[in-house]
Amino acid sequence: MTTSQATFGAGCFWHVEEAFREVQGVVKTAVGYMGGKTKDPSYEDVCSDKTEHAEVVQLKFDPKKVSYEQLLEIFWSSHNPTTPNRQGLDVGTQYRSIIFYHSEKQKAAAEISKEIEQKKYMQKIVTEIVPAQAFYKAEEYHQHYLEKRGQKTCGVQLLYSAILHQQ
Repeated sequence: MTTSQATFGAGCFWHVEEAFREVQGVVKTAVGYMGGKTKDPSYEDVCSDKTEHAEVVQLKFDPKKVSYEQLLEIFWSSHNPTTPNRQGLDVGTQYRSIIFYHSEKQKAAAEISKEIEQKKYMQKIVTEIVPAQAFYKAEEYHQHYLEKRGQKTCGVQLLYSAILHQQ
């Protein structure tokens, strides 16, 4: 089987990983950090908001079973791409909306999908589309964090979602 790679940042990486984990054709997920200036950062380094890394999920996927375009649809639906450096109650540059592309074909697909997605929002989409950089895998306790706890989303995400739906 030939696999491809995709890397997305859309807030807390636990939530983003869960959005992709059970997608048919996604064969592996790993959470980590990308897009910063510090080599091999720790979670604490990234949370300091000084390394410039984003929390990301990196996927290995079988393009015969799931297309990159389908993964982009999941990416867009898993977060609010109009909030700069924030998702829900999580605030900081590490939570920014970002697509790291691994090929020119992925770049083109991401740009087209962003244009299509923009038509759904009154606010400007702030999602960055940039070349993939070094991926630093997060500490082991972060990998499959929600799955290990039998959760589909963070408690804070549930609370934030409930507040939004009451308004």
